[in-house]
Amino acid sequence: MRNYILPVMLLLTSLVQAQSLVPLIPAPARLELRSGQFIIDPGTTLRYDAAQPELRRIAGWFSDAVHRISGLRLAQQRSGGRSISLKLKLNDGLGSEGYRMEVTPAQVSIEASGPAGVFYALQSVLQTLPGIRTNAPMSVPCMSVEDKPRFGWRGLHLDVSRHFFGPEVIRQYIDLMARYKMNRFHWHLTDDQGWRMQIDRYPELTRIGAWRVDQTHLVWGSRPQAQPGQTPDYGGFYTKEQLRELVAYARDRNVVIVPEIEMPGHSSAAIAAYPALSCTRIPQLPMTGGDYKGISSNFCAGNDSVFTFLEGVLTEVMDVFPSQYIHIGGDEVDKGPWKRCDRCQARMKKEGLKTEEELQSWFIRRIEKFIVSKKRRMIGWDEILEGGLAPTATVMSWRGEAGGIEAAKMDHDVVMTPGSPCYFDHYQAGPEGEPRAIGGMNTLRKVYDYEPVPAELAGDRAKYVLGAQANVWTEFITTPEHLEYMILPRMPALSEVLWSPKERRDWPDFNTRLQSHLRYFRQNALHHSNGNFTVQIKPVPQNGKLMVSLSTEAYRGEIRYTLDGSDPTVTSPKYEGPFPVTASGELRAVTVLDGEVMGTRSARQSFSFHQGTGSTVRYKEPYSGSYPASGPMALADGIRGVHGVGSYWHGFAGRDLEATMDMGSTREISRIALGCMQRYNDWIFMPASVRMEVSDNGTDFTEVGLIQNPVSQEERNSVIRDFEVKFPARKARYVRVTARAIPGIPKGHPGEGKPAWIFADEIVVE
Repeated sequence: MRNYILPVMLLLTSLVQAQSLVPLIPAPARLELRSGQFIIDPGTTLRYDAAQPELRRIAGWFSDAVHRISGLRLAQQRSGGRSISLKLKLNDGLGSEGYRMEVTPAQVSIEASGPAGVFYALQSVLQTLPGIRTNAPMSVPCMSVEDKPRFGWRGLHLDVSRHFFGPEVIRQYIDLMARYKMNRFHWHLTDDQGWRMQIDRYPELTRIGAWRVDQTHLVWGSRPQAQPGQTPDYGGFYTKEQLRELVAYARDRNVVIVPEIEMPGHSSAAIAAYPALSCTRIPQLPMTGGDYKGISSNFCAGNDSVFTFLEGVLTEVMDVFPSQYIHIGGDEVDKGPWKRCDRCQARMKKEGLKTEEELQSWFIRRIEKFIVSKKRRMIGWDEILEGGLAPTATVMSWRGEAGGIEAAKMDHDVVMTPGSPCYFDHYQAGPEGEPRAIGGMNTLRKVYDYEPVPAELAGDRAKYVLGAQANVWTEFITTPEHLEYMILPRMPALSEVLWSPKERRDWPDFNTRLQSHLRYFRQNALHHSNGNFTVQIKPVPQNGKLMVSLSTEAYRGEIRYTLDGSDPTVTSPKYEGPFPVTASGELRAVTVLDGEVMGTRSARQSFSFHQGTGSTVRYKEPYSGSYPASGPMALADGIRGVHGVGSYWHGFAGRDLEATMDMGSTREISRIALGCMQRYNDWIFMPASVRMEVSDNGTDFTEVGLIQNPVSQEERNSVIRDFEVKFPARKARYVRVTARAIPGIPKGHPGEGKPAWIFADEIVVE
């Protein structure tokens, strides 16, 4: 038996190496590399059944692509010689988007059940060819490929409300999606800051709602609201003719455009055009940034003319966009105006609705009924679950995966798009040296490691996960160059997550294949990130000790580090594995590649040692999944948070934080503190109070202090504060900290009455 092991291992290794030599992204389900090459030259012919218009169209598209990179015009339907053969043949095993391809020196033979499969096979061919015209041989390696996607929804979103991008940019966006076999373009056409689609029945939507006062010189969140007399001159919109052209352009590349018309919230631009649609009916200008003060952003749910308006808009939207799905938004609805509106309250009484959440559900159900009457399906952000889910709705889960899990357990289809890691408006490296982003950190590796089917949906429930998508919000993305940079190369990474078999994914192999794609981006002047050279510093508390793990995503990179606060060089200690940190100080680390320090700044992490550092921490209720910080031991990792809502803050949504620290042995202590944050605009508030307790045995606790919150709930600036208690020295092994959440977000806030977040960074014991 032993004699067979080595040959089998060598065979598996050679298959991985062979697939790496053909740098296809996403990786095919099966690829066997063979000797030889197929050369595309003037003697090459495209062959297909001319009676099938879809094949004729795809052949024309491929011929144009070959011409751009070679100058060759491929003959079509010529007999004899080498050929590229396209054939439609029903095969249930491939599905509508799968294909088989055999490449020999004499022929490229492509067979698929549908036109999409033929198109994707030719995209695979193009990925093996030169990226630009260099007069290099147009050679395709001989191989056998059988391929099909894992998920049917492979999406990329774009917000054109906050910043308008012209049709030429949208075409390039669609081309990049198609190159990586992405098939759903979720187009966010309306929001508070701009209405982007021509609607014949309501011309004011584009005459007024498409333009706002230009304040692009100011940071998004600091922009004041426009005042009467100022000139709205920043924006734009798409005519129906342009939209229909783009729909056809996308269809030819197997991309379905899913339009989004926001409702009932995020509708300030529409209300600026037609003030009577709001609860207050007060005239306003479209929003200029993120300040909602004095602005109506909700449609009035008690006004029947609102539904006449929306049905008219949606009728014209569905006339332009043939997509099965129509996205209606549904997120972040400020219920405050509805609570104060006589018409909304009358609607609730008439319909027997007890809460404004039920009013929102009623609103969404009414819109869904109209969409279904037009033989379409409604999709919305996970807030459409509030108050009860509409009967046939599909949920797009963005606030983590909880909404998607809940919907799937109710037998509803879901699309996973959690902020971590699917928001491509977040940083992918740095942030030093990177273009400004809204915050967060979704690196290439983090995207590549994403699994769209949560463990909670194993088995039969997994079928409700249609797929996933990346979202690109444009508060800080104002140019096509910046837009390219934010999606490349993260979008190719997500494409492999959504297309390739789960077991086929391999980070080192992906990195190897990615190198030729980075070269393609450079050759075609596509702005992109060269990678995340920032070293990731991860504290790992173990048995009362603090160990630190370092990692880099850089292809073939190594790590050098220091512990004295100095910048590392190529001769600094090389990272070989996790090591202990035993005192307060600053660790710095850099990625070294080919003997050169990469990046503009070393990664830095200060450690603040105290008696609780490295301790085990247990929670009465776990922290919220979207904000795990460094993991379960984050409150004892020696790392204090900073003002950014980043890696070292534990988040608890709408519930108390109760954590018990086990220091491993009895120690003499006299001070306990809990670090907390308040960020009003992010729905993060100081706890109402914090109770400190100690114990020798982990069962019987004695209170040593109760601290009331000294920070006003109206404080708009970011605040970090330690809730601290000092007491006569005493011995204890266990420390219990209980932070009580406020009952709800205060009045006047857009989230009034909703659960508030507690953010904490460390339990300090001295």
